[in-house]
Order: sequence, then structure tokens, then C-alpha cells
Amino acid sequence: MPHSRPQTGFDIFCRVIDNYGDIGVCWRLARQLAQRSSDFRVRLWVDDLASFARIEPAIQANPTTVQKAQGVEVYSWEQSEQANLLPLDVVIEAFACELPVGYRSKLKAEQQHWINLEYLSAETWVEDCHGLPSPQANGVAKYFFFPGFTPRTGGLLREPSLLAQRDAWRSDPNGRTALLQGLGVPAAWIAGVRDQGWQQCYAFCYPHAPLQSIVDAYQAQARPTLILAAPGAPATRQAGNQVVRFDCPYVDQQAFDRLLWSSDLNLIRGEDSFVRAIWAARPFLWHIYPQQEQIHLEKLHAWLALQPCTPEAAELMLSWNKGEAKAVNSRLQALLQAPQWQNWQASATRFSEEQAGQHDLVMQLLQLVQRSQ
Repeated sequence: MPHSRPQTGFDIFCRVIDNYGDIGVCWRLARQLAQRSSDFRVRLWVDDLASFARIEPAIQANPTTVQKAQGVEVYSWEQSEQANLLPLDVVIEAFACELPVGYRSKLKAEQQHWINLEYLSAETWVEDCHGLPSPQANGVAKYFFFPGFTPRTGGLLREPSLLAQRDAWRSDPNGRTALLQGLGVPAAWIAGVRDQGWQQCYAFCYPHAPLQSIVDAYQAQARPTLILAAPGAPATRQAGNQVVRFDCPYVDQQAFDRLLWSSDLNLIRGEDSFVRAIWAARPFLWHIYPQQEQIHLEKLHAWLALQPCTPEAAELMLSWNKGEAKAVNSRLQALLQAPQWQNWQASATRFSEEQAGQHDLVMQLLQLVQRSQ
């Protein structure tokens, strides 16, 4: 960074659309920037602090002053209009949320770097658009930053020590027990997972997901299964004694990661949990955010064409997103058998390792700022 600016500052703006995905991404980004260097000042502006508070206990839903958590200053969206608050030199507009009018009027071409952090996509066209500037009416160029899975995109959010933390946590047999106890899971069910070889499935999916078909598939197996259902997961009925369901409370991001690390199968939704499921290196079903005219299925096909999961797992993923309950049931039953399950597990591990071999999103974001100066 130039000597005239000894401190680089980041303003990150987030409008909460998908309850936790948008704020989940922005909160991880803000924390990682703050942790990357003590010279970075990071401010996070959020329009829905109540949703934020559900995944970060340090945040209050109705604060009277600026909040500070893990090196990040947290502001409500309305505070951006205060006359005495000037933009920092890097402004990140997350997911085309559009900056507040008063704040945007303060941007100056010679002082601010304006970045539009786009949604994650595996579509090939994003490689041609990543990093391109778009001159705005106020004279400030807005750069488009596309997270992605190839070297020509912006990569994925990943803390430098994340995979080492994952492996160390998994190596401690008491880790999952303590996690389940903290959630309030009954002791007999914890003993089943710990001592009797029960399967564990974590379900963080949209309310319209065919979750009952997952329950039915597990019900047909010889091994019992504990399903941990996150808030918002659809109701299910129990048809036998092979499957038990526990409705989990809201958890912070560290506990969320550990739930993914410790589960045999993860049912995840949106963008933030999708990326965390990749780093968990476990089989998962991505419940992609539904869009009009089935555009979300085009994005799903693009990702399935890129990653190395088995054809059987790809077909299950498509059925899961189309709501084809019978197909989900039969396909999952088949995939839970050897060697299909081992192949699915191996492909999840391989894809995680491949992605970890690329530069992470924060590193590439900082490189874009340096190039645009």
C-alpha cells in the first residue's frame, strides 16, 4: 500500500436477503480482513442486525452505539448516513446491495476503491468478468469481484489455518461429544453416535426441501441415524425406530463448521454454508437458492460439471433441488451402500484439496486492490 495511506480501511455493506448466507459471507470476510493485518480497519454495515445476532452472540440486535467484535466495527445501515462518517479507502458492496445514497455521494475517485463482491458461481462467463472495472457516474470505478472455483476467478473464503483446525478437531474423540452436549442432544443419542456407530446427518436446508425423503432413506438402513435439524428445516415424521431427529438451536460460525466436520452427510443451503461444506470434505447436498425461471438449476449444472463427484451423487443433487422425493429416497439409499459411499467421500475430499491449492478470496481481494491503485 502507498506510504501516504499507512492504514488501509475496508467498508463492507451487507443487505440480508437469505437470512444467514449474505451476512455469513460478509462476517467471515470482515473477520478475515481484520485478522490478516493489524493495520486494517474494518467496518461492517448491516441492514438486519437481528439475523446477524443469531449467528454471532457478540452482536446486539438493537444497539445504541457502534459495536465491536473480533476486530471489526459493526454499524447499522442507517448509521452510514451520518455526516461525520467518511468512506474508508476500500468499499465493498456485497452482492449488488447498492450503497446508501448519502454514503455513495462521498466517494472520490482518487481516494476510494469500489468493489462489487458478486455471488459465487461456477459458470464459465464469470472468468471473463472477474476483476473488470465499470466507471460510475461519480467518477469512481467499480470493480467486479467474482468468487469461484478456478484460477481465473476470485477463489473461496478460507482462513489460512482452517483445514489444520478441522483435522486437529476431528482427531480429538471428545470434540463431537462436547459439541452435541452443548446443543442439548440427549445423552442416549450421543452415546449412539459415539459408541454404537450411528450415522449423523446435519440438515440446514430451505423449508421446501424434501427432507422426509432423507429420513425415509436412512430409515431403510441397518445403522441408526441422528439427524440434526437446523432452524428452518421442514418438519418430518418418524416411520420407525432407526432415525431420531434433534432440532438444533442457532449456532455461531465456529460451531456450524464443527457440525459440518463431524457429520457424515451435510444438507446445506445458500452460499456461505456451501463453501464451508466444501472445506468439511464430507459428502453433502447443496440446496441452492431458488430463482425464477429455474436459473438456479443452470448454476447447479455448472458446478456439477466442474467438481468431481460421482454421477450417482450428481443425480441425487439434481433430484434434491427439483424436489423429487421418491428419486431422492432411492438414490440416497443406493449411495449409502459400499462402494458408492466411499467413492462419494473420496470425491468430496479430492475437491476440497483441489480448492485449497488455490489462493483464497481475501488474498485475491487484496491483490485486486493493489493492482487497481
